[in-house]
Amino acid sequence: MAKLILFGTGDIAKLAHYYFTHDSAHEVIAFCVDAAYRTAPEFLGLPLVSFEDVEHHYPPATHRMFIALSYARMNQLRAAKYAAAKERGYNLVSYLSSHATCLTQFPIGDNCFILENNTIQPFVTIGNNVTLWSGNHIGHDSTIADHCFISSHVVISGHCTIGAYSFLGVNATLHNSIQIAERCLIGAGAVIMKDTVAKGVYLPKQGAMLFAKNSDEVEL
Repeated sequence: MAKLILFGTGDIAKLAHYYFTHDSAHEVIAFCVDAAYRTAPEFLGLPLVSFEDVEHHYPPATHRMFIALSYARMNQLRAAKYAAAKERGYNLVSYLSSHATCLTQFPIGDNCFILENNTIQPFVTIGNNVTLWSGNHIGHDSTIADHCFISSHVVISGHCTIGAYSFLGVNATLHNSIQIAERCLIGAGAVIMKDTVAKGVYLPKQGAMLFAKNSDEVEL
């Protein structure tokens, strides 16, 4: 068991507190944020301290940290805080849900957040600071590079590579042996059939359309 400090006070920090508390060997004992965003002395009933002096309250020799941030600025904000925490000497822990199916024999990187009902097949490589929200399929022999965010119910087929800092939206689907270049944004519901270009934004051609009749006029 490690004494754990969470960086952040948003929804992901709140969820991280729940998951680490109820489904890990770690004990969350405090939160931290940048001093400019510290507007209260506590969060969720635990101490909230400034990141600038967190090591004076909770030294890295005896405490670990988790950066509980989202995909803001294409994951760059989370990556920057990840690097800053390491520079301060903290070891960063990962969360792997006990309700995920993880069959890869390769170690998962640090500061990863892997939620329930993910299926991670054999020979998958997952880098550092990667978020896998609920219910994804990560196909065999695929690689997810550092600082990626994979949202819910994404299908990554076998032998795919996801470049660093990429974001994959809900229900995105990747054909097998696809190379997603760095910093790509794959929109919700997009189907990717070939390699992408760096910093590319890929959206489905057409979303849901408003039907001519209202719901009272449709027989179910």
